[in-house]
Amino acid sequence: MIKDYTNKEYGKYVQQKSPNSSCVKDTVMAFIVGGLICVIAECIADYMRARQVDEETVKLALPVFMIALSAFLTGLGIYEKIAKFAGAGTIVPITGFANAVCSPAMEFRSEGIIMGIGAKMFVVAGPVIVFGTITSIVVGFLYFLFG
Repeated sequence: MIKDYTNKEYGKYVQQKSPNSSCVKDTVMAFIVGGLICVIAECIADYMRARQVDEETVKLALPVFMIALSAFLTGLGIYEKIAKFAGAGTIVPITGFANAVCSPAMEFRSEGIIMGIGAKMFVVAGPVIVFGTITSIVVGFLYFLFG
């Protein structure tokens, strides 16, 4: 028998069934893992500099590498395991965004290349791209007027 819940009753039911989490522990784990992701990026950048790669190339190649690494780990299912452990620590801008784009694509790949991967990967990325573009146009226009 399926019971009909009011919004208040359903909220109370969900709260009872949801696991409790420690805010302090979650914050510390997010700090450690987010910091570790940044340390990995810095190590890669330092390695490139040690190999005499010019600074401009390092600035261009490092985000590409971090995006590719995040997408690769998402495809293998590893990034999700790290995210469950670290929580918000994996939402470091570039790697978190790459994961947010790749996850729906992986989830819906069985629906085909166009309607599965192609359509679903922009569920999260689409609004970010649209509002990022709009914001850059507005800021550019304001800079043109007042800069």
